Amino acid sequence: MVAANEKIGRLCRIVGPVVVVEGMGGARIGDVARVGESRLIAEIIRLEGDQATLQVYEDTVGLRVGEPAISTGEPLMAELGPGLLAGIFDGLGRSLPEIQRQAGHFIPKGAMVPTLRRDTRWEFAPAVKEGEEVAPGDVLGTVAETTHLTHKVLVPPGVQGIVAEIRQGVFTVEETVARIVTKDGHDPVAIRLMQRWPVRQGRPCLQKLSPSTPLITGQRVIDTFFPIAKGGTAVIPGGFGTGKTVMEQALAKRTEVQIVVYVGCGERGNEMTEVLAEFPCLVDPYAGVPLMDRTILIANTSNMPVAAREASIYTGLSIAEYYRDMGFDVALLADSTSRWGEALREVAGRLEEMPGEEGYPAYLGSRLAGFYERAGRVVCLGKKRRQGSVTIIGAVSPPGGDFSEPMTQSSLRAAGTFWALDVGLARRRHFHAIHWMTSYSLYDVGHWFETEVAPDWQAQARLAMSLLQKEEELFEIVQLVGSEALPDAEKAMLQVGRLLREDFLQQSAFDPADAFCFPPKQAWMLRAILTYYHGLMDALGKGIPLSEVASLPILGEIARMKEIRRENAEREIAALVNRCFETLKAKTVMES
Repeated sequence: MVAANEKIGRLCRIVGPVVVVEGMGGARIGDVARVGESRLIAEIIRLEGDQATLQVYEDTVGLRVGEPAISTGEPLMAELGPGLLAGIFDGLGRSLPEIQRQAGHFIPKGAMVPTLRRDTRWEFAPAVKEGEEVAPGDVLGTVAETTHLTHKVLVPPGVQGIVAEIRQGVFTVEETVARIVTKDGHDPVAIRLMQRWPVRQGRPCLQKLSPSTPLITGQRVIDTFFPIAKGGTAVIPGGFGTGKTVMEQALAKRTEVQIVVYVGCGERGNEMTEVLAEFPCLVDPYAGVPLMDRTILIANTSNMPVAAREASIYTGLSIAEYYRDMGFDVALLADSTSRWGEALREVAGRLEEMPGEEGYPAYLGSRLAGFYERAGRVVCLGKKRRQGSVTIIGAVSPPGGDFSEPMTQSSLRAAGTFWALDVGLARRRHFHAIHWMTSYSLYDVGHWFETEVAPDWQAQARLAMSLLQKEEELFEIVQLVGSEALPDAEKAMLQVGRLLREDFLQQSAFDPADAFCFPPKQAWMLRAILTYYHGLMDALGKGIPLSEVASLPILGEIARMKEIRRENAEREIAALVNRCFETLKAKTVMES
């Protein structure tokens, strides 16, 4: 039985994941269709007369010309409601644990598995009373989704009116918890715990705010030199083995947000397995609960159908925007957008579209820009003012580490922060391998750090960066004539540069005290190194040989600063700064 808004046709051409269907007159671009006897999931991407071209999100092996194709009359939708947290879904939003429970370890063709479990019951607590007027985004009630996170049930966009009925109790996501009578006089709108939303359409908000508050990552090279704002965007390009996935996982573990949506787009299955095995064993550093309780995984690995990669990041983004609308700060980590671009290129090639640079479709830049533009810090819909944010961090895998390739360049034009991973640093086991000479941030959040952390934050960061740049210039001279030919002042620059690289920028992901470095500790660590630098240059200016200053025991204490635990860091490093100052001052007075 075909519904009134559905169209039925017959397959007339099959080219990999792209199929052509006859008899689809009246269908719409973007509608989802079910293809073949196996009812594979597909999306209409082109219409010519009564012929529709579809990209199939599943393996098309075994399809035959003449099999039926039915348009459902609606676009690809995300199911949004309680039960998303700690879940793992494929690129189309299907629950992978549920598929495993029903069909085993392999996804069967045409599997119709919902995102949210229909048999789970949630306790709903109303926040409004019958007779109250509500608008889009207002909170109707709450559900305790996890032990630490309260899920807000919101009035859907486009619905406004009087609450005719609201119920308290335990419900499934499909049961009605409220009814709203709208002003147009139509039948009351039934509100359930679950909403459905087209994944390619951004969710509305009242206002986009300036990204002026930093997103604290606990990674010194990022927070101090190349910060990202809440609601900002960042790209992490790097060649094979430079640590893109490790860095994305580090950010997922420790970034200062309430929700993390991790999209494995075309990556190896063992990397997603590592996340699944590790995250439940780790503790959220902010809430003190299992890290998985704040994480949602979208897994579309490299062995899954290529066309579904293109949908996976939109599925993750719709989930991120849903939690943003509740007033949460959300981080969307996409690993990697290059695999998404490759999916676009493959489908565009099968459609015989005019190729752009390196075979990518001509619309690659606009697609990427549209994706990154859905990030932002916003004023959410609703009468009571709430602010939420979605921060997008995308990894890019340029072939051979060539940053001039189209995917990297298109990402650079759309993103506000560029964390360039360097092969040389990765080979030297320098983690994170973000190169300070090629990375940058366009977000001006220094005022926040000066107000909340340290008044000299920006001045210290600028001085440290100038010393690293000077060290880079001196390396070129050293390679030609050797370090012994340099005067003491320039040898001192090299020593301080090494301190900054090894004892400040380099960070251990396995040391509990160093894996996350909160901003006050970062400020004191940098102050200690720069205090040593000022004392060193003062001693050299008074004629004291570098060899007598560079061997002071205080250097060993500076190297061990990163091992100091958070609760003792400010006190102990402040004492270290004083000892460093007094030691160098005493040395200078004694020698002079």
